[in-house]
Amino acid sequence: MRVLHVVTLHTPTHDFGGPTRVALNLSRGLRARGVQAAMVALGDGFDGEMPREVDGVPARLYQARHVLPRFEVSGITSPSLLADARRLVRSADVVHVHLMRDLVTLPYALAALQCGRPLVLQTHGMIDPTEKRAAQLVDVLGLRRVLKKADAVLHLTEQERRDTAAVVAPEPMAPAYRLVNGVEPQQRRPERDGRPPTVLYLARVQERKRPQDFVSAIPTVLAKYPDTRFVLAGPDTGAMADDMLALARSLGVGHALEYVGPLDHDAVMARLRASDVYVLPAIVEPFAVSVLEAMSVGLPVVVTRTGGLSPDVGAAGAGRLVDSRPDADNGERVGQAVLELLDPAANAEASAAAHRLIGDSFTLEGVVDTLQEIYERVIAARPGGLRATRTRGS
Repeated sequence: MRVLHVVTLHTPTHDFGGPTRVALNLSRGLRARGVQAAMVALGDGFDGEMPREVDGVPARLYQARHVLPRFEVSGITSPSLLADARRLVRSADVVHVHLMRDLVTLPYALAALQCGRPLVLQTHGMIDPTEKRAAQLVDVLGLRRVLKKADAVLHLTEQERRDTAAVVAPEPMAPAYRLVNGVEPQQRRPERDGRPPTVLYLARVQERKRPQDFVSAIPTVLAKYPDTRFVLAGPDTGAMADDMLALARSLGVGHALEYVGPLDHDAVMARLRASDVYVLPAIVEPFAVSVLEAMSVGLPVVVTRTGGLSPDVGAAGAGRLVDSRPDADNGERVGQAVLELLDPAANAEASAAAHRLIGDSFTLEGVVDTLQEIYERVIAARPGGLRATRTRGS
């Protein structure tokens, strides 16, 4: 089987984050089973030639052109990428599009329909009803069509399924299947051996992730554990990291906070293993891979109740859930949750629960099992099955 994963963007600093990481994880898992999985995307920020492989996955990257800068990632594309769409789509038995309202994934989804290839859409919580006129125009021009005509639409949570279906209502959406994110099992991190505690934020530094609540929590934690170190890591969006460092200085805790910038995957895992609590105060976070990676090494997490993973974290005792509001300073609540998890006994209990939760429910192997079943189901539903997908539209 040949599977083409289509995502919007890949950069050396992983600026686009989740969807690209998920596509790479799934592709690696599929390739380990003999499936010919590859990825196509825009590339940006590379010196010289684009890489032909990313994390062991064959990749076809095209230089991003910022044709509509005010729309940020939704306004980038490549004439060459669009010109090659039909050829690349025809080379696949299944086209798996990580869909958003943009000039990359939507054209490829439409090309898959035109070429008669089985189309699987994964929306990552990015498709819901909107009042924005430009987004509504995109819906009319093609988004609704692919959501109705695809062979499968994948969702992380029931709320995401409802939100996506509402975009095409009252007409029915294509068949929906739940597919959670998964990660590779890891050994548990070592217990702290006399070193000062470390609290980690590792995600894009942007307003939606609420790094200001992480920074605002520092005084509360230092009042009890004055030697605690706080690490802010991840790609900076709009120079917000400088604002966070300035906020820490204004609170009198600048000495305790370090910004280390974007990290590659090996460095991410090393930071997680060297930390004692992971904090992601995002109010809207469909199903954060970074939270899964933290728990995979047994790192307790502090997340908001509104996250897609929060019910699992709470039920397992893998960390602490906090209430959070977009119009409030939530630092005190985050700080108190961190303090609870810095207690050695509570930390050890949550660490074991986090590691167990990943092994029981969120391994990449289990996710790929489900994904392969979905692929096989959509191919089998076509007259002639796999043989027909290799001839139709060629």
